Amino acid sequence: MGYQMRGLYFDDFEPGRAFYSASRTITEADVMAFAGVSGDFNPLHTDETFAAKTPARTRIAHGMLSMAVATGLANQMGIFEGTTLALMQQTIKYTGMVRFGDTIRLVMTVTARKPSRKPTRGVVTYKVEVLNQDDQSIIDSEWILMMSRDADVAEKAAAEKAAAESTQE
Repeated sequence: MGYQMRGLYFDDFEPGRAFYSASRTITEADVMAFAGVSGDFNPLHTDETFAAKTPARTRIAHGMLSMAVATGLANQMGIFEGTTLALMQQTIKYTGMVRFGDTIRLVMTVTARKPSRKPTRGVVTYKVEVLNQDDQSIIDSEWILMMSRDADVAEKAAAEKAAAESTQE
């Protein structure tokens, strides 16, 4: 038997259920690599002399770098492995700064789920908080994902839908 995917299915995501990621420290190398990939060489991120004169008083990580790391932390939990069909939306509010050497983690809480018209999938909404090492919020976001349903559950849902439609005729 080969590798077994660890992902959870649509019906596993009960509203109120929370998931907690591992932590990751953001380094200067991360910021410089992100600047190179994104083309965002804003001196707030890359020039210590400039950044020393800003409210942060030092260079800070790109907000989108922190969000990208958060997405990676979410995927490392394994709950989306092989069961995510689409990331439909992310709403992001930056609530704090990430300095070089800060360690971030995330808490994902299921806020809603809605079956789709197709019984093989559904849409799940999560409140996602990215926190630093002092448990201060740095990102408050909402993610909406389309998730697969377990084949047995999807088959049962399809049968129930067909039965309901036949009684309406």
